[in-house]
Amino acid sequence: MEIYKLSAVEIANRIKKGELSAEEVTQHFLKRCQVLNPKLNALITISENAIEEAKKIDKKDKSSLPLAGVPILLKDMFCTKGIKTTAASKILKDFIPPYDSTVTKKLKEAGGIILGKCNQDEFAMGSSNETSFFGATKNPWNLNYVPGGSSGGSAASVAARMAPLSIGTDTGGSIRQPANFCGVFGIKPTYGRISRYGIVAFASSFDQAGPISMRVQDSALALEILCGKDPLDSTTTSLTVPSFSKNLTHRKLRIGKIKSFFNEKISPEIMDKINEAIKKLEAQGHSLVEIEIEHLELAVDTYYLLAMSEASSNLSRYDGVRYGYRADFRGNPPSNLEEFYSRTRSEGFGEEVKRRIALGTYSLSSGYYEAYYLQAAKVRRLIQESFQRALTQVDVLISPVTTTTAFQLGEKLDDPLAMYFNDVFTTCVNLAGLPAASLPIGFDSKGLPIGLQIIGDFFQEEKILSFAHDLEEEFKCYMEEPDVI
Repeated sequence: MEIYKLSAVEIANRIKKGELSAEEVTQHFLKRCQVLNPKLNALITISENAIEEAKKIDKKDKSSLPLAGVPILLKDMFCTKGIKTTAASKILKDFIPPYDSTVTKKLKEAGGIILGKCNQDEFAMGSSNETSFFGATKNPWNLNYVPGGSSGGSAASVAARMAPLSIGTDTGGSIRQPANFCGVFGIKPTYGRISRYGIVAFASSFDQAGPISMRVQDSALALEILCGKDPLDSTTTSLTVPSFSKNLTHRKLRIGKIKSFFNEKISPEIMDKINEAIKKLEAQGHSLVEIEIEHLELAVDTYYLLAMSEASSNLSRYDGVRYGYRADFRGNPPSNLEEFYSRTRSEGFGEEVKRRIALGTYSLSSGYYEAYYLQAAKVRRLIQESFQRALTQVDVLISPVTTTTAFQLGEKLDDPLAMYFNDVFTTCVNLAGLPAASLPIGFDSKGLPIGLQIIGDFFQEEKILSFAHDLEEEFKCYMEEPDVI
């Protein structure tokens, strides 16, 4: 079997047994990145140190390294010491962090090889990977279609087998939606499971890192490594991290079908595939009931109001003074500090980022804070409580990930509201802080992937993973390869 067809777990096991070397595996995937990236634009940076790091792994005792020699791609939101971290923005296009994020550090300590940094929507603000300063990423199943966003490069690179594992971030659906569009598995754990230290901030009360992979077990292993208390992030939980990858055993679950999410706006082909999945689930012994969750019609509005407000605060640090892009003032110096900031930010930020900063600043301004931000915060609590009530009745909830499969490049760029409402089934999960995943369950008539969203209760990732593992074996979508390979 060719190396690119192996899962992350299989690669680590073969390297530990001496059947493969970390250097050999790294060279194999580096070559794939170099060949495929010009077609997909899935990567912003390919690491120059990967081979040297692989050689170091080959010299080590690998028995205690769960990711021994496994090549990993990181969304360009994670700080990587000595490797550019751009957030896909002009304002950070040449920024090289002096430290690693906690996620980066944990992956390295587990024996993982950082292969490069993935393209994304600028500052993770987007649902199509078209707002990147470095250009749009293309969907490996059809190069005329988007891979989803904002972790589009992370999902596309795994779908194209440029690495067996990538790590993305999910603020309003940014792992699940691209995983859905690209036919891979992606999971956002409970808010607080994984440290946000060293992740470029978008909306701090929503941002959460998570793995993307072809196989459920690979993501389960990654979660084991990444989860846990971090003194550098006060929001992380001290709860014991389960052995996710070893507990993928079949268990009969009570499954709730979110009633309002199954409506006439959903593509008939998606509905057919989900109905097929439901039949398979019932045949496996799972029970299914319809669940009504209140206030979900307000989720998108609430999410964007709160997320934009947090973004306007977080992005104020990019002023051109300490680091990052600074406008060229030669021959036309600014007359005051305000003009200095204004010109730097106007040139450094893209249109979508500037739109969100403006709207967020407005909602936080004097006279509007109580009418907008405060009201949205109250609705957020109501949505969270609705989910909590629902999850006392069932073990997991299921729904579509999006109303359609991937859309064409440029199709929604001129209509920001249409782009925002693409997240109608995912933002509610981030508002509640719950864990959720997207599992591929088939393809539409155009050959584009279809996914199923699986939502669990707080810190119940084990149920999501075991459930997804059961269904993965029914559909075996990981065996399909896009033509671009």
